[in-house]
Amino acid sequence: MAAPVTKGEELELRVDSLAYGGNGVARLNGFVVFVRRGLPGDLVRARVTKVKRGFAEALATEVLEPSGERVEAPCAHYPACGGCRFQDLAYESQVAAKEAQVRDALVRIGGIAEPPLEPIVPAASPFHYRNKLEYSFTTTPDGPALGFHRAGRWDEVLEIETCWLTTELGNAIRLAVRDWAREEKLEAYSQEDGSGYLRHLVVREGRNTGQALVQLVTAPGEKFESGYLVEVLRRFPEVRSIHWAVNDTPAEVTNLPTTLLWGEEAIEEELLGLRFRVRPNAFLQTNTEMAEVLYRLALEYAGLTGGETVYDLYCGTGTIGLAMAANALTVWGVEISEESVACALDNMDLNGVTNAAFFAGNVSQSLEELAERAGPPDLVVVDPPRAGLAGKALRRLGRLEAPRIVYVSCNPTTLAGDVKTLRADFGYELVRARPVDMFPHTPHVECVSLLERGAPQA
Repeated sequence: MAAPVTKGEELELRVDSLAYGGNGVARLNGFVVFVRRGLPGDLVRARVTKVKRGFAEALATEVLEPSGERVEAPCAHYPACGGCRFQDLAYESQVAAKEAQVRDALVRIGGIAEPPLEPIVPAASPFHYRNKLEYSFTTTPDGPALGFHRAGRWDEVLEIETCWLTTELGNAIRLAVRDWAREEKLEAYSQEDGSGYLRHLVVREGRNTGQALVQLVTAPGEKFESGYLVEVLRRFPEVRSIHWAVNDTPAEVTNLPTTLLWGEEAIEEELLGLRFRVRPNAFLQTNTEMAEVLYRLALEYAGLTGGETVYDLYCGTGTIGLAMAANALTVWGVEISEESVACALDNMDLNGVTNAAFFAGNVSQSLEELAERAGPPDLVVVDPPRAGLAGKALRRLGRLEAPRIVYVSCNPTTLAGDVKTLRADFGYELVRARPVDMFPHTPHVECVSLLERGAPQA
């Protein structure tokens, strides 16, 4: 059957719910239309932007009847800034929508009719929760400025005065670097033609330690006086580490080798009573407060008694594995990022942990060697990237036949697909799952799940 809409057509639509990814879901005589900027309960006028065989996409151009769940967004840059999607949706409604999305994924993709889903854990702080932000430089009539990409645009950066996701310190550091760049008459890099110099600014905070790390990313060439930049940033007593990185490619990346301009190589953060060293490119959950909630949940699901061999796959800087070490026999971590593994080894020493080991390597290629060295696991913890477990990694994980798997996911659709495969091909059953809202006002949701091999089917 042909789609009942055409590209460019304007429609009146009632939005029913939110799809994973953040678009509203509306139906036209049963035909699904995903509506950007449409919130549940809205009646909108929307322009069709894309038509597929089974659905269409549209952009809300006018809210004809606002939903009762709409609220006033506090940020002056919303909704032009692409950093947030839902500041105008009541937080309780955001949380309910995310829980529903996890449930829907487990039913629709995972094939579990009644998922053992526990209530979502809402964020303790809906604003000012991020411990890391990456800003892009842009050109303005007043000189270089810093901000985020405009919503839906890769080629345009919106200058930000106050970001509601960072702290007062984060905002102040960004503004100080902006003023320094203007005083030094440096030019922002242009993605369009490759001209200019200043590319990105990364600010990381140890929220429980009061320490901050700043990384400047530029095009090639040392066109600034590093001593003066250090002087500007040292006005903030929290800044303990200042780095400079060079990006000589068109790609917009900050995960680059750095030169230490001043201070310590890393800052420290504290989670669950443990100290963690954080270098510029090391992975750490960007919401410190909720990371502690997430890790406590993973510990609860793990149910360790002190005699277990634990594999910590995609271990990052070792946060989960080290948190589990006190209740396990041994912990073995694998992570592809050498810098993160270096941090994990530092963190092991920093906390006096003697029953853990961490290795740099591709997870799927390392499991066989790990099993030979460590013996079979009693528990496997996986915290993979958004794409979930790669095919080989998933199959090799299944073949380990660990009695229990604790799966920490940042994408309910890939979690559900992986759970389906582990269930159908390797005999694992999902026995517990709980979403955690780490990122208010964005579409993202974390989920901790427990799978047991040979458990009774739900």
